[in-house]
Amino acid sequence: MATDEVRAISDQLAADPSSIAFLPLGEALRRRGQLDVAWKVAQRGAERHPQRPDAHDLLARIAIDRGEPSRAQSEWEAVLRLAPGHAAAQKGLGFLRFQQGDFAGAAELLGAALLADPDDQSLAAALGTLRAAVDESAVAAAPPGASDAHAVTDARALFDEILGDQPQTALLIDRDGYVVAGQYRTADGRDLGADLAAQLSGVSDEAERAVEYLKLGAWKQIVFESEAASLAMAPSGEGVLLVATPRSVPLGFVRRLLERSVARAQRWLETGT
Repeated sequence: MATDEVRAISDQLAADPSSIAFLPLGEALRRRGQLDVAWKVAQRGAERHPQRPDAHDLLARIAIDRGEPSRAQSEWEAVLRLAPGHAAAQKGLGFLRFQQGDFAGAAELLGAALLADPDDQSLAAALGTLRAAVDESAVAAAPPGASDAHAVTDARALFDEILGDQPQTALLIDRDGYVVAGQYRTADGRDLGADLAAQLSGVSDEAERAVEYLKLGAWKQIVFESEAASLAMAPSGEGVLLVATPRSVPLGFVRRLLERSVARAQRWLETGT
């Protein structure tokens, strides 16, 4: 959303604090990375409209971006009390369960979300991985000689073969900012993939707006360079693929790594392997 549009919605909300303009305004601020302001806007809106499931869903998504999973869980649970079967809340809670290691709970929630949104490719692929993790005995009982092409791939290890043993990262991030494949492990073993995805969730939107404004056609890649790392992003399905490498890695190699990771993600989304 352009700055002028954000300003217009903000003016609308100021003129009528009881309106539901807080919903698009809070979402726009979230995508722009203005999380504290987005939280205040959404919180005030939810206080005025406590029975609106979308108000609590907005709070939950902002909480995730702020690194507050417990608060996000509470808000999504509130959504399901108000609107049982709410797909976005089921999806959000499903990914939280996945991050907590509760694969059975995650599979149940994501399965329900997929019934409500059967066209979500990333959700279908993630669910396939989770169900395989829950039902390992079924995988072990597969007939001898069954094709490896039908084996379900662990989403967290999806890019391991491409990345090798180097300190490199690849993440597949869906349209809602959730990590559906890959992981970003720190030296002490923590997975910061969700945090990184939250910080970059609005970048693709900004890229789309920029190329549309400049009439450059669809965006293909974005490459960032910092003192410590190089990051590259490209569209993948309805989300984005992110690759991060040490700054010393040549940009040509970073782009090639990105292209290979995009191709790998596409195959996984289409086949689950």
